Amino acid sequence: MARFPVSESEIVMLGQTMTIGLVNNVAIYPAPPVTTADLGTVMGNYIDAKNVATAAQAAAEQAIIDKNAALQLLVDDMKADLRYAEITVNYDDAKLKLIGWGGRSAATALTPPGQTRALEAPRQGEGWIFLDWKEPVDGGAVAAYKIQRRMRPDGPWTNVGMAVESEITLTNQERTKEWEYLVIAVNKAGEGAPSNTVMAVL
Repeated sequence: MARFPVSESEIVMLGQTMTIGLVNNVAIYPAPPVTTADLGTVMGNYIDAKNVATAAQAAAEQAIIDKNAALQLLVDDMKADLRYAEITVNYDDAKLKLIGWGGRSAATALTPPGQTRALEAPRQGEGWIFLDWKEPVDGGAVAAYKIQRRMRPDGPWTNVGMAVESEITLTNQERTKEWEYLVIAVNKAGEGAPSNTVMAVL
């Protein structure tokens, strides 16, 4: 038994096919509860409403583009005045606070990142695996993440990828092997502690 479609395009296609079929086969379907004329009217109303919605969506997207452009202009102008103020008062913090700004903050030494958290492998397939994790809650800012792998139970850890976001898809992973993965956050100051490990047979 056929199922009623879900997507708009499939619903419209079925409606058009039904209308044509009912018109061309009056002898078979002499008295449908909704006449072909009424069905055509409802179809026309839908198309009109869709056109209005499409135009409104396009207008909204353009409004967002215009808003972002106006915001960027505001940011550029504010930064220009802030640079002028910093130079004018030689980065005097007290004077810059008069305009809601502040002087140069003291430089702090970069420290290695903390431990990468909650490593998971929610999806995998033949020869590939998708890993995601959470960034460290302590330590210095993370520049990238180093992904390592070893063959269980005690093979050597080797680098198999780098990521700047907290996820990666590793491909071309040797199949039918029992692999173990971990992630390490890194920056110029060094490496954080390894994450928990996840195991996979691809």
